[in-house]
Amino acid sequence: MPSLKEIKGRIASVNSTRKITSAMKMVASSKLHHAQVAIQNMLPYETMLEHILKSFLAAEAEAQTIYDQERPVKRVALVVFSSNSSLCGGFNANIIKKMQHTAAAFIDTLGAENVEIYPIGRKVTEKAQKLGYIVKGERNAMVDHPNVQNCIDLAMELGNRFAKGELDRVELIYHHFKSAGSQILTQKTFLPIDIESELERDHERDLTSNVVTREAQEYLKQKKKKNEQKEQKAVPLNDNFIVEPSMNAVLSVLMPKLAHLMIYTALLDSIASEHAARMVAMQTATDNADELLRQLNLQYNKSRQQAITSELLDIVGGSVNN
Repeated sequence: MPSLKEIKGRIASVNSTRKITSAMKMVASSKLHHAQVAIQNMLPYETMLEHILKSFLAAEAEAQTIYDQERPVKRVALVVFSSNSSLCGGFNANIIKKMQHTAAAFIDTLGAENVEIYPIGRKVTEKAQKLGYIVKGERNAMVDHPNVQNCIDLAMELGNRFAKGELDRVELIYHHFKSAGSQILTQKTFLPIDIESELERDHERDLTSNVVTREAQEYLKQKKKKNEQKEQKAVPLNDNFIVEPSMNAVLSVLMPKLAHLMIYTALLDSIASEHAARMVAMQTATDNADELLRQLNLQYNKSRQQAITSELLDIVGGSVNN
């Protein structure tokens, strides 16, 4: 049985750890709020771009660009989003596991030399290099300082390689931020772009709360029902409108903008998911520390009481002998 001094030292150690986890939880909560604001600021642009594209689709326009043409897959690129730091639960482990599973599936059919990794985040970069994958650059700064221009540059690089035939398929792997308590591991095709499936993807996000509670989940369900009631099918702006210079020319401009938006949205979702996962992990660690402190204090009090009882018995025994 440990001595009183050992138990007291362990209580002090757990207390120090609890202070750290509690402070990290508060920091993660603040960063999550900023990430939610960044997503909220992006939504008006996303809404307007989708309105324009849905209008074209509702007009049943027969238009094609080089970015939505299916062709035999011979070379693949995976754009994988992770964090630069740890202590965020299974966030990075899930991303890396998904990357390995997807890469292995493509390597089996295409060969290791035809699968490339575009890592965004230090954790996935280090793991991809360790596993011997073909890694295209390091973009760790994009996680700490998300910037639209960096996303545009990456989307343009991938788009140009796809147009030249150097890549036949590009996949995105990231966490979709649904709420502070729910981040969904997502894999979707970036190129060739399927406009219809992209416009019908899950837009549901809770950008108002940092609290992980059952009430927050119920709020999301109610919000989804309201959105379903309000959602209406997009109709053309005019039954017989004319597009200048041509539908193909307009779509060739809009499609790259949609690609830029897809990369930027995935980056913001991944960053918000990282902070949410870290906040939950630190909250869990703090709760575990509280429970451990309760058990240690109980053990300390029992040991102290036992020591006092033993000393009293010694004193009483000595008095009787005298």
